[in-house]
Amino acid sequence: MAVVISDEVLRKVDLSGSELLIELACFLYEKKKLSSGKARKLANLSQIDFQKELSKRDVDLHYTKEDLDLDMKNLGIKLK
Repeated sequence: MAVVISDEVLRKVDLSGSELLIELACFLYEKKKLSSGKARKLANLSQIDFQKELSKRDVDLHYTKEDLDLDMKNLGIKLK
């Protein structure tokens, strides 16, 4: 599905097309509608650049204890 946003609307909100995609991606990530991987692809950003954009907007990373446990397991680290 393609969404067309006129240049007039972009001028009124004072955003470029790429800036609007970043805003949308951050919003959808914050609302837990997109994973960070899918949101950063929508924004066309690297992982670190997407995290920087989230930080600018005070959006927390969605990182659970289960995520940490899996990361620790994948790294071969065992907690006592």
